[in-house]
Amino acid sequence: MTLSDRIALFSPLDGSAVALILISWIVIGWRIENPSSTTPSVSSLMARYRRDWMVQMITRQPRIFDSAILATLRQGTTFFASATMIAIGGGLALLGKTEELQGVAQNLTQTNAPALVWEVKILLALFFLTDAFLKFMWSHRLFGYSAVMMASVPNEPDHPAALPRAQKAGELNITAARSYNRGLRSVYFAMAALAWMIGPGTLIAATLVTILVLWRREFASQSRTVLLQGGPE
Repeated sequence: MTLSDRIALFSPLDGSAVALILISWIVIGWRIENPSSTTPSVSSLMARYRRDWMVQMITRQPRIFDSAILATLRQGTTFFASATMIAIGGGLALLGKTEELQGVAQNLTQTNAPALVWEVKILLALFFLTDAFLKFMWSHRLFGYSAVMMASVPNEPDHPAALPRAQKAGELNITAARSYNRGLRSVYFAMAALAWMIGPGTLIAATLVTILVLWRREFASQSRTVLLQGGPE
């Protein structure tokens, strides 16, 4: 089967649905990480508090509280990295059982499409899951860098290296959180990509719902309202 024959297995609506989910994934991520000054996202608001956290850490003795928070953050990245790895393994196992996959898909959609069609649809979800796994792993490593930088902050608040190192630790923490949030968004879109198994129209609907959920949580959620109350110090 030539490449043109394989492409012909998919309709123009399929192509439009895939383009929509990929573009939406990029655009919503950019918007969340680059909000306007008048409409900050939850992620950008939390970045400010992360910087404040590191400044407060300088005078906190002992710093067990700070290390406990950082350990909790690293546990979150470890959990999601493990979960996405398991999901990737499950997806790859499905690709190795094309006959069973084709039978389940036909029962689901009542359409008789070649196994290649279902494999490509699973690959789309695997693409997002793989990206999420890589982001979670990098986030875990960056939180480790942040922990080392926090440990290097002198205990004397008046030490000339105290504030600069605390600020560096804050920026590393923010970068780690950014990668973690990117991984979460990829998981959201991986779940939306599974809707393609039913059809392109369902994929479009799932993509729009995912965008709505992400937009609400970043720009219209109750947690954002709480963060905005009184404004950051």
